[in-house]
Amino acid sequence: MKTRIGYAAWVAGVVQFFAVHGIVESAWARPYSWARNNISDLGNAHCAMQSDPEPRYICSPEHGLMNASFIALGTLLVVGVAFTGALWRRGATAVVTRCLLACAGMGFALAGLAPADVYENQHVLGALLIMAMGNIGLLLAGVGLADTAPGPLRWATGLLGVIAITAFGLFLSHRYLGLGMGGMERVAAFPLLVWALSAGLRGLLQQAPRMQDAPPGRPTAQATRRG
Repeated sequence: MKTRIGYAAWVAGVVQFFAVHGIVESAWARPYSWARNNISDLGNAHCAMQSDPEPRYICSPEHGLMNASFIALGTLLVVGVAFTGALWRRGATAVVTRCLLACAGMGFALAGLAPADVYENQHVLGALLIMAMGNIGLLLAGVGLADTAPGPLRWATGLLGVIAITAFGLFLSHRYLGLGMGGMERVAAFPLLVWALSAGLRGLLQQAPRMQDAPPGRPTAQATRRG
């Protein structure tokens, strides 16, 4: 049950994040762009022209909802990391991996607590926890998963880590490869969420048949006497 809670936390966290993302961006009077706007723009508390790193006008009427979603996502990611012990190997690599992934969760929560236009330094720290430490954790997760994890999940995890880290480097160097600032940021930030959603769904679907096939519990002493 504890492991199922962890998997469910990952699924719920990612699903609510993308659902709220869609709701909040649709509230913008001036259309929000996945290519031109940062993810953090959705949580900015004030309407203003932003010049760094790319000029754009930001006005997010539902910023409070977005920041609450960031906090919920971060909290549920940490819960998932803490409760999915069966997914991981024993040893130092798995411990380090889980700590780095938990740091990413704390980064999302910090990003929600500290909007970029109010607490810039704290928000930048949150972004670094997500796209630096979290992506390193995602890369290490490819070798930190338990032996029971299927090969496709293992190599896909490592591949997502490589993609995310590479995209983060390109984002920092302002090389967007035609995706735009916001597009490259998403390539750097979303692989972790795609992985958490995939691992969570796989874990829930894999455990469901096991619970159905489990032998019924022993009858109580009172029921035995009645029989």
